[in-house]
Amino acid sequence: MTHASATTTDGIAAVVVSYNSASTIDDCLTRLRAADGVTEIRIVDNNSQDATVALVQRHASADARVRFIANPDNPGFSVACNQGAAASDAPWLAFVNPDCLPDADALARLRAHAAAHDGPVLLGGDLVDEAGVRDGAARRRDPDFGAMLRSAAARQLDVPVDEATPLQDVDAISGALMLMPRALFRRIGGFDSGYRLHAEDLDLCRRARMAGATVRVANDVRVVHVRGVSSRSRPVFVEWHKHRGLWRYFRRFEAPRRSLPERGAVWAAIWLRFPLAVLRQLRR
Repeated sequence: MTHASATTTDGIAAVVVSYNSASTIDDCLTRLRAADGVTEIRIVDNNSQDATVALVQRHASADARVRFIANPDNPGFSVACNQGAAASDAPWLAFVNPDCLPDADALARLRAHAAAHDGPVLLGGDLVDEAGVRDGAARRRDPDFGAMLRSAAARQLDVPVDEATPLQDVDAISGALMLMPRALFRRIGGFDSGYRLHAEDLDLCRRARMAGATVRVANDVRVVHVRGVSSRSRPVFVEWHKHRGLWRYFRRFEAPRRSLPERGAVWAAIWLRFPLAVLRQLRR
């Protein structure tokens, strides 16, 4: 099926959140416009200061499926994803980072997997970098902060690839590429806008599972993800919100069953790690 023949009953709305994404947004949007089954493309720009908006406007003028929202500030990834979803109508939602470069059949293949699934499902793809190295964030388990205090191994959330399984069950997938039925997105209330960036995908996946959905990775749908394009210029900002997101996730899902000393230990572990993470990013 091509985008020209996609119907209102199986169309995909692709939502792209951009911020200083000029190096990849043109390629990303060119691919989405050529993608099978994509009936709507919504770009939400979080106050880019580079050529991103001009590139987006060029695509919007050439293709009626492309519309964009230009935010006057940067309200965060979750808020912008929710804005893009609300500005579209298609029954399937695909959240695609501006540094993801899907082949023409990638989203339609994800949709076919999801449509064949018995019950609601949240699907990700096999994310790889430009050299073909797999992104560990594509397959993760839930964080267990109590275990992470006791064991370094517990801090590794990546799940090994099951090469024999086209659709692999996982706790969480990466927010860089997600496809789900709009009905599921609405039922769980979309992304939690309390996350600015990072950990919102872990949160969404966990709430989807709590609502009875399955979270899976399509190991047979490979998508190139050029990681970190919009975050390289602001490492302190990114690390601050990454650690803030981890603390929010802990408070939401784990803190109620932890003692006060354990909660204090987790808080200290997260925020003592923050300056070290910033230093690592600055060295890069």
